[in-house]
Amino acid sequence: MAITWRGVFPAATSQFHPDQSPNIEGTLEHIDAMIEAGIHGVIMLGTVGENCSHEFHEKIELLRATVRHVNGRIPVLSGVAEYTTALACRYANEAHQAGVDGLMVLPGMVYKSDPRETITHFRTVARATPLPVMCYNNPVSYGVDITPSMFAELADEPTLEAIKESSENVRRITDLKNLVGDRYALFAGVDDLVLESVMLGTQGWVSGLVNSFPAENRLLWDLAEAGKWEEAREVYRWYMPLLHLDTHLKLVQYIKLANQECGYGTEIVRAPRLPLVGEERERILAIIRRGIETRPRR
Repeated sequence: MAITWRGVFPAATSQFHPDQSPNIEGTLEHIDAMIEAGIHGVIMLGTVGENCSHEFHEKIELLRATVRHVNGRIPVLSGVAEYTTALACRYANEAHQAGVDGLMVLPGMVYKSDPRETITHFRTVARATPLPVMCYNNPVSYGVDITPSMFAELADEPTLEAIKESSENVRRITDLKNLVGDRYALFAGVDDLVLESVMLGTQGWVSGLVNSFPAENRLLWDLAEAGKWEEAREVYRWYMPLLHLDTHLKLVQYIKLANQECGYGTEIVRAPRLPLVGEERERILAIIRRGIETRPRR
Protein backbone atom coordinates (compact mmCIF):
# COMPACT_ATOMS: atom_id res chain seq x y z
CA MET A 1 0.00 0.00 0.00
CA ALA A 2 1.41 3.38 -0.98
CA ILE A 3 1.89 5.79 1.91
CA THR A 4 0.32 9.22 1.80
CA TRP A 5 2.59 11.15 4.13
CA ARG A 6 -0.09 13.24 5.78
CA GLY A 7 -2.15 13.15 8.96
CA VAL A 8 -1.90 11.42 12.30
CA PHE A 9 0.21 8.28 12.59
CA PRO A 10 0.10 6.83 16.12
CA ALA A 11 3.22 5.38 17.62
CA ALA A 12 1.09 2.48 18.80
CA THR A 13 1.46 0.83 22.18
CA SER A 14 2.14 -2.90 22.37
CA GLN A 15 -0.13 -4.79 24.75
CA PHE A 16 1.17 -7.51 27.09
CA HIS A 17 -0.44 -10.21 29.20
CA PRO A 18 0.11 -10.20 32.99
CA ASP A 19 3.08 -12.55 32.51
CA GLN A 20 4.56 -9.96 30.08
CA SER A 21 4.03 -12.18 27.02
CA PRO A 22 2.78 -10.33 23.91
CA ASN A 23 -0.96 -9.73 23.77
CA ILE A 24 -1.33 -9.42 20.02
CA GLU A 25 -5.13 -9.64 20.08
CA GLY A 26 -5.29 -6.74 22.55
CA THR A 27 -2.91 -4.70 20.43
CA LEU A 28 -5.06 -5.24 17.34
CA GLU A 29 -8.27 -4.31 19.17
CA HIS A 30 -6.64 -1.05 20.16
CA ILE A 31 -5.58 -0.35 16.57
CA ASP A 32 -9.18 -0.90 15.46
CA ALA A 33 -10.38 1.73 17.94
CA MET A 34 -7.87 4.24 16.58
CA ILE A 35 -8.80 3.46 12.98
CA GLU A 36 -12.46 4.10 13.84
CA ALA A 37 -11.41 7.50 15.22
CA GLY A 38 -9.77 8.38 11.91
CA ILE A 39 -6.01 7.83 12.12
CA HIS A 40 -4.22 8.00 8.78
CA GLY A 41 -1.53 5.36 9.37
CA VAL A 42 0.04 3.41 12.22
CA ILE A 43 3.62 2.89 13.37
CA MET A 44 4.23 -0.34 15.23
CA LEU A 45 7.22 -0.89 17.48
CA GLY A 46 8.35 2.66 17.93
CA THR A 47 9.51 3.97 21.29
CA VAL A 48 5.95 3.88 22.68
CA GLY A 49 5.59 0.36 21.27
CA GLU A 50 8.54 -0.82 23.38
CA ASN A 51 10.57 -1.91 20.36
CA CYS A 52 13.76 -2.67 22.28
CA SER A 53 11.83 -4.72 24.86
CA HIS A 54 10.75 -7.26 22.23
CA GLU A 55 12.62 -10.29 20.99
CA PHE A 56 13.38 -10.15 17.27
CA HIS A 57 10.93 -12.94 16.41
CA GLU A 58 8.18 -11.33 18.51
CA LYS A 59 8.47 -8.14 16.48
CA ILE A 60 8.08 -9.95 13.18
CA GLU A 61 5.13 -11.96 14.51
CA LEU A 62 3.42 -8.74 15.62
CA LEU A 63 4.01 -7.12 12.23
CA ARG A 64 2.57 -10.07 10.33
CA ALA A 65 -0.50 -10.11 12.54
CA THR A 66 -0.99 -6.35 12.20
CA VAL A 67 -0.67 -6.36 8.42
CA ARG A 68 -3.20 -9.20 8.15
CA HIS A 69 -5.62 -7.53 10.53
CA VAL A 70 -5.44 -4.00 9.13
CA ASN A 71 -5.88 -5.47 5.64
CA GLY A 72 -5.09 -2.31 3.71
CA ARG A 73 -7.32 0.05 5.65
CA ILE A 74 -4.35 2.30 6.52
CA PRO A 75 -0.58 2.07 5.94
CA VAL A 76 1.35 0.02 8.50
CA LEU A 77 4.91 1.05 9.34
CA SER A 78 7.45 -0.45 11.69
CA GLY A 79 10.08 1.19 13.80
CA VAL A 80 13.64 0.01 13.16
CA ALA A 81 15.62 0.31 16.39
CA GLU A 82 18.55 -2.10 16.51
CA TYR A 83 22.01 -2.01 18.05
CA THR A 84 23.97 -2.51 14.83
CA THR A 85 23.51 -1.41 11.25
CA ALA A 86 23.66 -5.01 10.05
CA LEU A 87 20.87 -6.08 12.39
CA ALA A 88 18.81 -3.04 11.40
CA CYS A 89 19.17 -4.09 7.75
CA ARG A 90 18.13 -7.63 8.57
CA TYR A 91 15.11 -6.35 10.47
CA ALA A 92 14.16 -3.93 7.70
CA ASN A 93 14.25 -6.77 5.19
CA GLU A 94 12.19 -9.11 7.38
CA ALA A 95 9.66 -6.35 8.10
CA HIS A 96 9.35 -5.92 4.34
CA GLN A 97 8.73 -9.65 3.97
CA ALA A 98 6.11 -9.41 6.74
CA GLY A 99 4.19 -6.99 4.52
CA VAL A 100 4.63 -3.58 6.14
CA ASP A 101 4.21 -0.53 3.95
CA GLY A 102 7.11 1.50 5.30
CA LEU A 103 9.74 1.93 7.99
CA MET A 104 10.55 4.48 10.66
CA VAL A 105 14.32 4.20 11.07
CA LEU A 106 16.18 5.24 14.21
CA PRO A 107 19.94 5.62 14.65
CA GLY A 108 21.78 2.61 16.03
CA MET A 109 20.87 2.10 19.66
CA VAL A 110 23.26 2.72 22.60
CA TYR A 111 26.30 3.91 20.60
CA LYS A 112 26.24 7.66 19.99
CA SER A 113 27.36 7.89 16.36
CA ASP A 114 29.00 10.95 14.83
CA PRO A 115 27.51 12.58 11.70
CA ARG A 116 29.48 10.45 9.23
CA GLU A 117 28.48 7.26 11.03
CA THR A 118 24.86 8.37 11.35
CA ILE A 119 24.56 9.17 7.65
CA THR A 120 26.13 5.82 6.75
CA HIS A 121 23.68 4.00 9.01
CA PHE A 122 20.64 5.61 7.41
CA ARG A 123 21.94 5.10 3.87
CA THR A 124 22.70 1.46 4.53
CA VAL A 125 19.35 0.64 6.13
CA ALA A 126 17.47 2.53 3.42
CA ARG A 127 19.16 0.40 0.78
CA ALA A 128 18.31 -2.88 2.55
CA THR A 129 14.72 -2.85 1.20
CA PRO A 130 12.70 -0.85 -1.34
CA LEU A 131 10.33 0.35 1.38
CA PRO A 132 9.81 4.08 1.94
CA VAL A 133 11.48 5.37 5.08
CA MET A 134 10.66 7.96 7.70
CA CYS A 135 13.84 9.10 9.46
CA TYR A 136 13.32 9.50 13.18
CA ASN A 137 15.36 12.34 14.67
CA ASN A 138 15.21 12.36 18.47
CA PRO A 139 18.50 13.57 19.94
CA VAL A 140 16.81 14.17 23.31
CA SER A 141 16.11 10.46 23.80
CA TYR A 142 18.80 8.80 21.70
CA GLY A 143 21.74 11.19 21.82
CA VAL A 144 22.19 11.36 18.03
CA ASP A 145 21.17 14.49 16.16
CA ILE A 146 20.38 14.44 12.44
CA THR A 147 20.78 18.09 11.54
CA PRO A 148 19.21 19.86 8.55
CA SER A 149 22.57 19.83 6.75
CA MET A 150 22.76 16.06 7.26
CA PHE A 151 19.29 15.65 5.78
CA ALA A 152 20.46 17.72 2.82
CA GLU A 153 23.33 15.26 2.36
CA LEU A 154 20.92 12.32 2.57
CA ALA A 155 18.51 13.83 0.04
CA ASP A 156 19.95 11.70 -2.79
CA GLU A 157 18.56 8.52 -1.17
CA PRO A 158 15.21 8.12 -2.96
CA THR A 159 13.50 5.96 -0.35
CA LEU A 160 14.13 8.44 2.48
CA GLU A 161 10.79 10.20 2.12
CA ALA A 162 9.81 11.63 5.50
CA ILE A 163 11.23 13.00 8.74
CA LYS A 164 9.84 12.65 12.24
CA GLU A 165 11.32 15.74 13.87
CA SER A 166 11.55 15.25 17.64
CA SER A 167 14.46 17.50 18.56
CA GLU A 168 12.11 19.71 20.63
CA ASN A 169 13.45 22.64 18.59
CA VAL A 170 10.67 23.89 16.32
CA ARG A 171 13.20 26.12 14.54
CA ARG A 172 14.30 22.93 12.78
CA ILE A 173 11.11 22.87 10.71
CA THR A 174 11.85 26.24 9.17
CA ASP A 175 15.54 25.40 8.79
CA LEU A 176 14.62 22.19 6.95
CA LYS A 177 12.16 24.01 4.70
CA ASN A 178 14.75 26.67 3.89
CA LEU A 179 17.49 24.12 3.19
CA VAL A 180 15.71 21.23 1.43
CA GLY A 181 12.31 22.69 0.52
CA ASP A 182 9.69 19.99 0.10
CA ARG A 183 12.18 17.15 -0.43
CA TYR A 184 10.90 15.37 2.70
CA ALA A 185 7.45 15.09 4.24
CA LEU A 186 7.82 16.63 7.70
CA PHE A 187 6.07 15.13 10.71
CA ALA A 188 5.80 16.60 14.18
CA GLY A 189 7.21 14.10 16.64
CA VAL A 190 6.71 15.91 19.96
CA ASP A 191 3.12 15.91 21.15
CA ASP A 192 3.27 19.16 23.11
CA LEU A 193 4.76 21.06 20.16
CA VAL A 194 2.35 19.86 17.49
CA LEU A 195 0.30 23.01 16.95
CA GLU A 196 3.43 25.13 16.57
CA SER A 197 4.83 22.52 14.20
CA VAL A 198 1.76 22.49 11.97
CA MET A 199 1.79 26.28 11.77
CA LEU A 200 5.40 26.11 10.57
CA GLY A 201 4.74 23.54 7.86
CA THR A 202 4.60 19.95 9.09
CA GLN A 203 2.08 17.84 7.22
CA GLY A 204 1.81 14.98 9.68
CA TRP A 205 2.00 14.06 13.34
CA VAL A 206 3.50 10.94 14.91
CA SER A 207 1.58 11.02 18.17
CA GLY A 208 1.76 9.16 21.46
CA LEU A 209 -1.35 10.41 23.28
CA VAL A 210 -3.54 9.50 20.31
CA ASN A 211 -3.36 6.01 21.80
CA SER A 212 -5.52 7.20 24.69
CA PHE A 213 -7.50 10.08 23.19
CA PRO A 214 -7.94 9.19 19.50
CA ALA A 215 -11.10 11.23 18.85
CA GLU A 216 -9.81 14.37 20.54
CA ASN A 217 -6.46 13.95 18.83
CA ARG A 218 -8.21 13.83 15.45
CA LEU A 219 -10.25 16.91 16.40
CA LEU A 220 -7.09 18.91 17.12
CA TRP A 221 -5.49 17.74 13.89
CA ASP A 222 -8.52 18.59 11.78
CA LEU A 223 -8.79 22.08 13.26
CA ALA A 224 -5.09 22.75 12.77
CA GLU A 225 -5.03 21.43 9.22
CA ALA A 226 -8.05 23.62 8.40
CA GLY A 227 -6.32 26.67 9.84
CA LYS A 228 -9.01 27.15 12.49
CA TRP A 229 -6.45 28.45 14.94
CA GLU A 230 -8.73 29.83 17.65
CA GLU A 231 -10.63 26.57 17.95
CA ALA A 232 -7.40 24.59 17.69
CA ARG A 233 -5.81 26.63 20.48
CA GLU A 234 -8.78 25.93 22.75
CA VAL A 235 -8.45 22.17 22.23
CA TYR A 236 -4.66 22.38 22.53
CA ARG A 237 -4.87 24.12 25.90
CA TRP A 238 -7.20 21.39 27.19
CA TYR A 239 -4.90 18.69 25.80
CA MET A 240 -1.57 20.15 26.90
CA PRO A 241 -1.31 18.57 30.39
CA LEU A 242 -1.84 15.20 28.73
CA LEU A 243 0.52 15.95 25.85
CA HIS A 244 3.27 16.76 28.35
CA LEU A 245 3.16 13.07 29.34
CA ASP A 246 4.74 12.25 25.97
CA THR A 247 7.98 14.10 26.78
CA HIS A 248 8.99 12.26 29.95
CA LEU A 249 11.39 9.36 30.47
CA LYS A 250 8.39 7.27 31.54
CA LEU A 251 6.21 8.22 28.55
CA VAL A 252 5.43 4.54 27.90
CA GLN A 253 4.12 3.96 31.42
CA TYR A 254 2.22 7.27 31.39
CA ILE A 255 0.57 6.60 28.04
CA LYS A 256 -0.31 3.03 28.92
CA LEU A 257 -1.87 4.18 32.18
CA ALA A 258 -3.92 6.67 30.16
CA ASN A 259 -4.90 3.86 27.77
CA GLN A 260 -6.16 1.82 30.71
CA GLU A 261 -8.17 4.72 32.12
CA CYS A 262 -9.71 5.36 28.70
CA GLY A 263 -10.57 1.70 28.09
CA TYR A 264 -7.88 0.89 25.53
CA GLY A 265 -5.91 -1.93 27.15
CA THR A 266 -3.78 -2.22 30.25
CA GLU A 267 -0.85 -0.45 31.86
CA ILE A 268 1.32 -3.59 31.73
CA VAL A 269 4.85 -2.88 30.49
CA ARG A 270 7.89 -5.08 30.05
CA ALA A 271 10.75 -4.96 32.50
CA PRO A 272 12.98 -3.14 33.08
CA ARG A 273 10.02 -0.75 32.85
CA LEU A 274 7.61 -1.24 35.74
CA PRO A 275 4.07 0.05 36.26
CA LEU A 276 3.77 3.30 38.19
CA VAL A 277 3.29 3.24 41.96
CA GLY A 278 2.69 5.58 44.85
CA GLU A 279 2.65 9.37 44.57
CA GLU A 280 3.81 9.33 40.95
CA ARG A 281 0.95 7.09 39.87
CA GLU A 282 -1.63 9.19 41.71
CA ARG A 283 -0.23 12.39 40.21
CA ILE A 284 -0.38 11.05 36.65
CA LEU A 285 -3.83 9.56 37.25
CA ALA A 286 -5.08 12.97 38.37
CA ILE A 287 -3.90 14.53 35.10
CA ILE A 288 -5.50 11.77 33.05
CA ARG A 289 -8.80 11.83 34.94
CA ARG A 290 -9.01 15.60 34.74
CA GLY A 291 -8.52 15.32 30.98
CA ILE A 292 -11.27 12.73 30.70
CA GLU A 293 -13.68 14.81 32.77
CA THR A 294 -13.13 18.01 30.76
CA ARG A 295 -12.60 16.56 27.28
CA PRO A 296 -14.00 18.64 24.41
CA ARG A 297 -17.00 17.48 22.43
CA ARG A 298 -17.16 17.69 18.65
